[in-house]
Amino acid sequence: MKGINKYIELLNLPNGMEPFSLGEGNTPLIKSRKIGPELGFPNLYFKLESANPSGSYKDRFAAFALADIQANNGKLCLATSSGNTGAALAAYAAAAGIPCKIAIVDGAPEGKLKQMRAYGASLYVIKGFGKNKEVTEKVFAKLGEVAAENQTQLQVSAFKYSPVGMEGVQTLSFELAEDLGKVDNVFVPTGGGGLTLAVARGFQTWKQKHSDFSLPKVHCVQPDGNDTIAGNLRKDLTEAKAVDDATTKVSGLQVAVVIDGNETLQACKNTGGNGFLVKDEDTFACQRLLAIKEGIYAEPAGAVALAGFIKSVTSGELDKNSNAVCIVSGSGFKDPEATENLIDKNPVRYLENYYEMDQYFRK
Repeated sequence: MKGINKYIELLNLPNGMEPFSLGEGNTPLIKSRKIGPELGFPNLYFKLESANPSGSYKDRFAAFALADIQANNGKLCLATSSGNTGAALAAYAAAAGIPCKIAIVDGAPEGKLKQMRAYGASLYVIKGFGKNKEVTEKVFAKLGEVAAENQTQLQVSAFKYSPVGMEGVQTLSFELAEDLGKVDNVFVPTGGGGLTLAVARGFQTWKQKHSDFSLPKVHCVQPDGNDTIAGNLRKDLTEAKAVDDATTKVSGLQVAVVIDGNETLQACKNTGGNGFLVKDEDTFACQRLLAIKEGIYAEPAGAVALAGFIKSVTSGELDKNSNAVCIVSGSGFKDPEATENLIDKNPVRYLENYYEMDQYFRK
């Protein structure tokens, strides 16, 4: 058995749930050729979740979410998304032959919306949703009512709402444990906390079956415009906090409410991990670094982990003799608007004829 379904025996899944897959998992783990060594950190790795079928780690979630819907004879996939969850669920729902309706976070990139629409999902963008705490809470409450009326479950990539789907995300940690053997640090981009919590729980699950495995430190990295978890983790507090308005421009990490925040904070603390807040401009700079130095095309959210890693190294918090993994959560194709910032100083040159090539190709 290939993909994430080979780990079924390690996961807490409902009895009799049949696997559903589009080939997710087994994503590349790439050792840094330039960024790590240039920082004096020789063992930096990138986990390329952008290589999943719909372009993000959310496919690990969608595979088990749709399997769960099918196991319960569900007739509708009802979800919320800022982009990647919706794209993954729309793809898997299409493959399962199940209609998909998605409440979209205000400001979601057009590229992600187009991907969902291509799979046939019905989208509803709600003003203030995801950015404003009060609006977000009311939307979730209303969607909960709709889910109950349709005898289905609201699919959100968070343990609070979709624990079965989130079991699939733990497989990311299993792959890291198998590929590296010894994992010291993992830097995870964080919005509502689901991915970070799944990574931490995944390593705990792996250790239960492999007693000689040493738990890595799981670090929570958030944009400073959406500081619900990382700031309080760094302050050694016990609970996450909601923000009135998420001001970050990093798509996918605009989650004003707590959701899995409390559990994520405690899980990171238990591993010895810390919280890192990064500026949007540093994230966009890291998106460029990944592209031009490592050949990795990531969306901004996929570069947040690297921004946190660089901050930890330059502040002297990270042992340079250890290893570290940055989770690249999604593909650059997800956010074509953000790509404009990468290419603004690298124009296409249109030539009148092939003779003009000389002045460029022979430089």
